[in-house]
Amino acid sequence: MTNRITFIHSGDIHLGAPFRGLRDLSPKWADRLTRAIPEAYDRVVDAAIERGVDFVLFSGDEFDTDKPSYAHHRHFLQGLERLRDAQIPVYLIAGNHDPYATWAGLRDQLPENVHMFGSDGPGYVVYERDGEPVAIIAARGFSNQASESDIAEGMTRAAAEAACGVQVPFVVGMLHTGLWMDPYKAPTSEDALYASGMDYWALGHIHKNFRFPKNAAETKIAFCGCAQGRDIKETGDRGCYAVTLEEGVPNQLEFIACESVEWEQLRVDVSACAGAEDVLGACVRAMFDANSQVICEEMIARVTLVGATPLHGMLATPGYIDEMRDELNERYPSFFCDALIDETTSPLDRDAMRAAGLFEASLLRESAKLASNKQETIEYLQREFAARGLALPADIDRALEGACARAEDMALELLEGREQL
Repeated sequence: MTNRITFIHSGDIHLGAPFRGLRDLSPKWADRLTRAIPEAYDRVVDAAIERGVDFVLFSGDEFDTDKPSYAHHRHFLQGLERLRDAQIPVYLIAGNHDPYATWAGLRDQLPENVHMFGSDGPGYVVYERDGEPVAIIAARGFSNQASESDIAEGMTRAAAEAACGVQVPFVVGMLHTGLWMDPYKAPTSEDALYASGMDYWALGHIHKNFRFPKNAAETKIAFCGCAQGRDIKETGDRGCYAVTLEEGVPNQLEFIACESVEWEQLRVDVSACAGAEDVLGACVRAMFDANSQVICEEMIARVTLVGATPLHGMLATPGYIDEMRDELNERYPSFFCDALIDETTSPLDRDAMRAAGLFEASLLRESAKLASNKQETIEYLQREFAARGLALPADIDRALEGACARAEDMALELLEGREQL
C-alpha cells in the first residue's frame, strides 16, 4: 500500500490583532471586525475536521502580541480542543509576535493532542498511524532575540531520522522565517531548505501565500500566508493549505480561503461618467465585480477614481469626495469603503501641447525621460528602505509610474491655472 499523509498548513492567525488604517467605522463594522480573525481561525479548524486530516501545523504568530487577552487565549484553546475531540494531533511553533518565552503560562494548558516545539534548536516528533511511524515533524520556533544565524541550521532529514531513531516515508519541516523576503526575521535560504532532504517545508511569517520553486511541478517550500487580512495591504484570498504527501507522487497543495472579510484595492475609471450618480454606479459595479471573485460576502475596499474627466474639478472640491463615500457606505451595508480617493485629471490635449512647442512641450519631454528611467530611483529607494530595515514594496514599479503621471498632471494643470491643491 502506498504511504500517504494529509495535513493542514496554517499560521499567522494573529488572534487579537487590531485592524489598522480604518476611519469612520460604524458600530456594526467595528463589531464585525472584532469577530473576523477568530472566525478565520475557526474556519482553519473546520477545514481540518471536515477533511479528516492526519494532523495540523501552526507555523507561528498564533497571537498578535506577547500578552494576549484571556478571551483570545480561551478561543485558541477551544479550537485545539475541537481538534483533540476529532483525534487530530496539532504541532505548533512560536512566531516573532508571540515568541516562545511568552508562552510560559499557556504551554501547560495546551490539550494533550498538541505538541509545541521550542526555540533553542531543532525539535523532532514522530507521527504514528495505527502504531506505525509514518512521518517526522522537524520544527523550531522563534526565540525572543533576532538572530543572523540560519534558523534552519542542522535541520535535515538525516538529522531528524537519527534523532528519532526511525526511518519514515515523510519528513516535514516547520519554521517561522522571513526567508529572503524579510531577512531580519530568523533568516534562512531556499538552497538550505532544498538541500535538507525534507519532503515539505511549512513556513510562517510572510502574510501572502507563496510556493517554491515557482512554476515547478512539485512544491517543496510554502508560506501559507495569514488566515485573515488585517489592513488594505493584505488584499485577496487569505487562508491555509491542505497538503497531501504521497510516495511517488508530486506534493499536492490545495489553498483553502478562510477569511471572513475581504480587503480589496480598486481603481475605477470614471472618464465616461456624466455626473456624480454615474461615478457612484461605477464604484458599486467595481465592488460587486471584485466581491464575486471571492468567498466572502463582506468586503472592505479602498476605491481610487482615475481617468481624465470634466468632473475632475467637482471631485476635487474639498469635502465632496468624502460625502460621496458616506453615501456609498449607506447603500450597501455588506461593503465598507474605507477611503474614496480622487486621482482623476482634467482632460488635457497633450498632443496639441507637444505640437505647440512651448514650455508645456518641454515639461512633457522631461516627464517622459523620468518615467522611462526608473532604475536610479529604485536603487536609491532600496538603499533608504534597507537602512531602515524595511523591504521595498513589490509594486514599486507601478507606484513610481503613478507618481510620475500624477506629478505631470498637476504641473500641467497648474500651468493652465486649474490648481488642484
